[in-house]
This record gives sequence, structure tokens and C-alpha cells, in this order.
Amino acid sequence: MALTFGKMVEEARKNVQGISSVEAKKKIEENPNTYIIDVQDAADAGACGLIPSSVNISLGMLPIRADLELPEELRDPELADRNRPVIVTCGLGGQASLGAYLLKQMGFTDVVFIEGGTTAWKKEGFETV
Repeated sequence: MALTFGKMVEEARKNVQGISSVEAKKKIEENPNTYIIDVQDAADAGACGLIPSSVNISLGMLPIRADLELPEELRDPELADRNRPVIVTCGLGGQASLGAYLLKQMGFTDVVFIEGGTTAWKKEGFETV
């Protein structure tokens, strides 16, 4: 049977930790080096706001930006350290779970996604830009 988005998200959530937006905010405050990635496509990123200090790397580009074997100009230097804490988000959390799982498969040791994405972040009253 063919995979669906829902089945892919389900598989990702079995393999990578989701955290609440409250937990994410605490993690960011405790470690300002935490890298926050919004994996929505550029046209959609920010529709519900972006978490301050987050960067937009679309889900499709994430494995390229994180691949240490590709030419330097294609990579995101912020993703060179596989032990750096990374929080992945999106609008509602589905794409974020896929992005976090992908990074985990690429060797990242401290990667999580925000359950409910930036929408949940905003519902907590946290700042967006």
C-alpha cells in the first residue's frame, strides 16, 4: 500500500520526540544556541507567524541544507554540528515531525518538533514575527 502524508507523519512521530510550545520556549530560553527551523514552503512560511530567531528551510530543501557531503554553498553552516539542539516547526506540526525525523536519520542527536506547530505557539500567547 502506498504511503500517505498521514502515515508518514505517524511513522515520524513514533521515532522523534514532539514537545509542547511551552516546552519549546523553555528549551530555547535555557539554551539560546537552539536552532529553530520552520519547514514550511517559503510561500506559506509566516502565514501564522514565525517564531523569533527561527529560519525558514523548506522540508524539501532540509536534507540538502543538512548534508555535510554536498558542496559548502548548498549547505546551511548552522546545521554542521549534529549535537546542536534543533527544534523543528511548521504551521500545525505535521511537516515539522517529518523534518525532525529526517534530521534524526541524518545523525542529529537533539532534535524535536513542536506539537501543533507555530499555531500552538501563538495560542500560548508567545511572540511571532
